[in-house]
Amino acid sequence: MTSKSASTREPAERPTEFTGRLAVRLSDLARELQQEQDTETILQIIVQAALELIPHVSEASISLVTGRRTIDSRAASGELPVKIDALQSEMGQGPCLEAAYDERIVRVPDMSKDKRWPGFAQAAYDLGARSMLSIQLFVEGDKLGALNLYGQDVDVFDEESEQIGLLVAAHAAIAFSDAKEIAQLTQALDTRDLIGQAKGILMERFKITPQQAFLVLTRASSEANIKLRDVAQHLASSGEFPTRRK
Repeated sequence: MTSKSASTREPAERPTEFTGRLAVRLSDLARELQQEQDTETILQIIVQAALELIPHVSEASISLVTGRRTIDSRAASGELPVKIDALQSEMGQGPCLEAAYDERIVRVPDMSKDKRWPGFAQAAYDLGARSMLSIQLFVEGDKLGALNLYGQDVDVFDEESEQIGLLVAAHAAIAFSDAKEIAQLTQALDTRDLIGQAKGILMERFKITPQQAFLVLTRASSEANIKLRDVAQHLASSGEFPTRRK
């Protein structure tokens, strides 16, 4: 990512020139995300893009929320996003939670004067969060995601920041969804291979058919109260069936 940051573009730059350059960068971002399959790398690419493209952003992270309370800060650009996520998780309130569950985007112009989250806002300001944008990425059951953006001073985020932030977040939401699907597919293929190895061991050891070997695995899974994949993995690695789980 070597393009000049949107937040530092020349004042004399024409809107059409900036719009065209932004479109090119977003197109590059889409291709970069499409080629990447590792979830953590995708999150880091998204955060870096936010820092480069969205005006006035000094720090950024992606927050994953579980159970409407627990917040996990991922791909944070520095310590500030991690501290703010921990504070929101501890207090159960803040712009990330509101963006993730209730709003598409939440803007905090001046953290020290915000009255929406008693206690949190002043504590966040004291930690160094002057202004903030939180943008919803996805909602999937009780798992939610938000892109969090931080400014070095108060009142730095404007309509342009929000609009570009929404564009980056749209790419992020699609990429993260694809990454999860890829991860699930990879896990399914790994499971199939493990079961195949375990079946091969049983077929060789007991001179039985593939169907009979699969029945042996499923029975061992039921009797040991362990997932079929774990039974297959244990058998493939040790040659033995796992013991019953309490």
